[in-house]
Amino acid sequence: MLVEKNKIASHNDSLLSAHKRKFDFSASEIKNVDTVIQKIIDFNIAIPSWALGTGGTRFGRFSGTGEPRSLEEKMEDVGLLHALNQSSGAISLHIPWDIPENYAAIKKLASDYGLQFDAVNSNTFQDQPNQALSYKFGSLQHVNKSVRKQAIDHNIEVIKHGVELGSKALTVWLSDGSTFPGQLNFRKAFQNTLESLEEIYGALPNDWKMFVEYKCCEPNFYSMTVGDWGQSLLYANKLGNKAATLVDLGHHLPNANIEQIVALLLMEGKLGGFHFNDSKYGDDDLTVGSMKPYQLFLIFNELVEGMDARGMNHAKDLGWMIDASHNVKDPLEDLLQSVEAIQIAYAQALLVDRKALVLAQDNNDVATAQEILQDTFRTDVRSIVAEARLRSGGALNPIQFFRSEKIREQLTKDRGSKSVATGL
Repeated sequence: MLVEKNKIASHNDSLLSAHKRKFDFSASEIKNVDTVIQKIIDFNIAIPSWALGTGGTRFGRFSGTGEPRSLEEKMEDVGLLHALNQSSGAISLHIPWDIPENYAAIKKLASDYGLQFDAVNSNTFQDQPNQALSYKFGSLQHVNKSVRKQAIDHNIEVIKHGVELGSKALTVWLSDGSTFPGQLNFRKAFQNTLESLEEIYGALPNDWKMFVEYKCCEPNFYSMTVGDWGQSLLYANKLGNKAATLVDLGHHLPNANIEQIVALLLMEGKLGGFHFNDSKYGDDDLTVGSMKPYQLFLIFNELVEGMDARGMNHAKDLGWMIDASHNVKDPLEDLLQSVEAIQIAYAQALLVDRKALVLAQDNNDVATAQEILQDTFRTDVRSIVAEARLRSGGALNPIQFFRSEKIREQLTKDRGSKSVATGL
């Protein structure tokens, strides 16, 4: 379904007076507010196809209603999000869940919704129907060369799908590892994985990137073959200039200093992109900013400082994507909240007084440095983010619009109450 622009305009008119009061106050306190707003407008966050259905846990999945049953319906949902926030203009596909039957038709549909195709994602953490060999004991690391070859061929197939759609990156996340001591030889597992990645890397087009994603644990709990940023960086450095590390905020051990990881990867020119989510205990895949908003701000503080130091374009030079999915919220409302949380943290990071912070750091003035960051974090930029949506044609309050227009009810009417999102 296409959201009618006149309905968004009517929604905005009803909120405009209150918004203007809040925005005028915030704008009066912020230098170069129009520059900040334009940066927010330019900053888009890709939506993963797998986050559009109700997620779950190992113990159960409580499906919602009106879930997307096909790639076309997933794109329809991302189109809805983008119409409301004007900041979700890309979709990230997961193969084999999202194999297009007709590339031309899918590209036309993407154009209709104002969408582009972000990084494509391979899947060697599941056995698919009619799959010849199992990934029970790993894929690219497997002791059996035939299993490794099957996983390599799948990744190359994913690249081919991405090329047809106009994607420019492949994300590789591996569940490979071991559950018990002695189960595998660490060095052999690393070497097998590297050789497999080298073959996949060789199939990349010249203008593509390979994002090597890491995860500290799960599904294996004794070792992961790409278990942390150091291992990912090792692979990326050995592979070449087209390989980089992808940071998923939920893929770290508790209390890991993610902002320091980000700073160092940027310094080395090996930060490829992000999967945004939030967590309390592990890879919880909760709504971005729902648990640790200050950490999210500190991460963006390092991103803005580090990207500026390298002369990078905030909007284009890294891959930005959400990877959140949960079983107790409407997925589209969850994604609207996540995108806004990212925009808020980004906007706050843009407001940090860099000169004052550097001066405090150079003088070992710890209290002042802390005050600069905390004062900026406490700055309410919600009206600034809303103004960016308003200027770009989105809704001032996307969730309010989503509910008042009964969009979930319309999707349920069209798709049914027992539909289940493909891949989940």
